[in-house]
Amino acid sequence: MTVGKMSPDDIRKLLNKSAGQKISHNLNKDNPTNVKEWIPTGSRWLDSIVCRGHLGGVPVGKITEIAGLESTGKSYMAAQVAANAQKMGIQVVYFDSESALDSSFLERTGCNVDDIIYTQAISVEKVLEMIETLMINNENKMLFIWDSLALTPTENTIEGDFNPQSSMAVKARVLSKGMQKLTVPIANTQSTMLVLNQLKTNITRNIAETLTTPYVTPGGKTLPYTYSLRVWLTSRKAKNSFVTDDKGFRIGSEVKCTLKKSRFGTQGRQCTFKILWGDKIGIQDEESWLEAVKGSPQIISKGPWYSLVYKDGTNEKFQGAKWMDKLQNEKFRNRILEIMDDEIIMKFDNREGNASDFYEIDPE
Repeated sequence: MTVGKMSPDDIRKLLNKSAGQKISHNLNKDNPTNVKEWIPTGSRWLDSIVCRGHLGGVPVGKITEIAGLESTGKSYMAAQVAANAQKMGIQVVYFDSESALDSSFLERTGCNVDDIIYTQAISVEKVLEMIETLMINNENKMLFIWDSLALTPTENTIEGDFNPQSSMAVKARVLSKGMQKLTVPIANTQSTMLVLNQLKTNITRNIAETLTTPYVTPGGKTLPYTYSLRVWLTSRKAKNSFVTDDKGFRIGSEVKCTLKKSRFGTQGRQCTFKILWGDKIGIQDEESWLEAVKGSPQIISKGPWYSLVYKDGTNEKFQGAKWMDKLQNEKFRNRILEIMDDEIIMKFDNREGNASDFYEIDPE
């Protein structure tokens, strides 16, 4: 090769040839780090706070974590993401370490069970190896759901005894190496990895740390760096946090979502919604829209009555109890969606109002 001045394209070709694969890109033409697609989470409010200035969701080509306390709806959300991914033509591979995935449960959330590749997560190493193998041999876009990372053992744990000291920090080291190895291939193949994890009480002697960081996630300190999006789910310990039927039986619960990390938006934004886990399964998405737009000047509240202001200045009164019925009207529904976009997405992007209107501000 003749030594001389090289153009940017020539440099990229040289680097790709040296690596034996395409690793050097033109950021304006084929940037593999750009998120081109989002898989809806099932909550439009949550999708609206994930990405600054855009309606987001679970980012395709990235690694996302949904972590939560027990019974906060992690598996319910994963099933809804799986159903939405299938609608987009994405192949779903579900790794289950809890042996608790019911096919009828998936069907009721809208999944095509025949097309889901259900695989038991027998060890951390096997899950990581299988993900790598599938990305090498399958050209289809894939969504890998890992339910859950916290309960998946390592090979060392399986082969060893029941003494926790014998496998201390093994999982963290395995995951650290595995995630480093998979991050770039996931981006290049436009695959998506959704990791379900558990929130555990932060046991520390530092009282200040306990107050500011009451929960931690297992898996080691490297994992948060590999996640592009982290959503934490918590629930209210109150009677009115449950959804009940007309006889008072509990058929769902209220969930609070907090963004612990978002490379597309900001940390700390929150939303709430209710998840049904009775005969009907799934996120009560549309029911949460009223709470999402209540702070808008386009929604005037007077007791049980509300007034919706249209763009032409006309008003339409409605009762909160009739919210779902009102959403059946296309004009009313479209106006609510416009307000959600303006209040939750665009105002935050343009930094209108105060920061406290959008997320909790840590006290100094």
